Amino acid sequence: MVASRRLARSPNVVLILADDLGYGDLGCYGSTQNRSPHIDRLATDGVVLTDFYMSSPVCSPSRAALMTGCYPQRIGLGRGETFDVLLPGDAIGLDPAEPSMPRMFKEGGYRTGMVGKWHLGDQRSFLPPSHGFDRYLGLPYSNDMHPPHRWRVDEGYRFPKLPLLNDEDVIEEDPAQEDLTDRYTKFAIDFITDEPSTPFFLYYAHMYVHTPLEVPQRYVEASNNGAYGAAVEHLDASVGEIIDCLDNLGVLEDTIIVVTSDNGSAAELGGSNQPLRGRKFETWEGGVRVPCVVSWPGRARTIRSNQMMTAMDLLPTLAAACGLQGPANNDGVDLSSVLFEGVNADSDPRDVFYYYNADRLEAVRWRSWKLHIEGNQLYDLARDVSESTDVSSARPDIVRRLLAHAETARSDLGDSASGRVGRGCRPPGRVADPVTLTEFVPDHLIDAMYD
Repeated sequence: MVASRRLARSPNVVLILADDLGYGDLGCYGSTQNRSPHIDRLATDGVVLTDFYMSSPVCSPSRAALMTGCYPQRIGLGRGETFDVLLPGDAIGLDPAEPSMPRMFKEGGYRTGMVGKWHLGDQRSFLPPSHGFDRYLGLPYSNDMHPPHRWRVDEGYRFPKLPLLNDEDVIEEDPAQEDLTDRYTKFAIDFITDEPSTPFFLYYAHMYVHTPLEVPQRYVEASNNGAYGAAVEHLDASVGEIIDCLDNLGVLEDTIIVVTSDNGSAAELGGSNQPLRGRKFETWEGGVRVPCVVSWPGRARTIRSNQMMTAMDLLPTLAAACGLQGPANNDGVDLSSVLFEGVNADSDPRDVFYYYNADRLEAVRWRSWKLHIEGNQLYDLARDVSESTDVSSARPDIVRRLLAHAETARSDLGDSASGRVGRGCRPPGRVADPVTLTEFVPDHLIDAMYD
């Protein structure tokens, strides 16, 4: 990671992460069902990345990669302790000793705040304040991980009440979810306006459009796409409020805004990954290629770019753009010159990407070529973004090259499908006696909820 030149004024950074928002869910990515005028406005004046990837098709691993710039397998968070994502009371989480984006900003003199879904461990040492955030308001995991959820009940698992946290303290149990986005947005605006003269990093991790879709009635009534479209529009309205706040304070031109999603849509209830194949939980493009809009008025290029970029690249890219020194032991690539300076490198700065599902290596991309390892199915994404035509028989040379990249990944990051342990992996954080933040609901109450 390289330190960039120190700017006259370090820019603010607002990183907005949607939950399960699909590639085809925003107007600037082709949606005709959902209204997203504020994000579309950012797209009109900024960078729209058509080939932006999360490092997992599910949330805990993808968020681990976003916060650290590392493949989740490298830091022991390719999956949760007993499931593909972290569950309430799991003993593992993001190691507080792991270098991270919020800590980088804090050490660089920034105010740091987070609002929304964390999902990188609910034990005290794993929560946002232990990773460099000055302020935090939100849910420590997904908004469906609470007693009314039937999932895993038959296996004997009972979710505790959903905790709303202020820093490390539970301030409310089972909050009304239709009110949370407005509460989150107020917190975000209060954080921004608290000391606008000091550079800040705000990470806003929305609960939308993860189910359950609990949306204020005014958005449902105006939606063209049911509760799903209402959730997209409410998320977009929140983005609009933040843009207006920055503009009114006179700091919009000094602020980098990134809007993206933690993985693809589950492709139900109105969600879309079009024109991509696949969905959340899968390593077809629809599971991991997501919308990403980058705005920095006067600095970000106004382009629609097919430069391959990943969530891991945001850490070094933002470090360079803000003149900060970032950690060196990660998998990110600095793409600040591509986004902000109009520089086109002679060779792709990011030309390889490994598609992991939990700790299984399932596919590899090199330049525009993607190989699904099971069956050696090869696709040219530049011509076939929907992964409809296997061209492996016509390009055995490309198959061999991608299999060599796959072997590099297995050696470094491991691969549970082939029983390989990666040489470059670190363990996750772990506590000896994990506890849940709230109490489990007794079985008879769970049963009553399902009667």
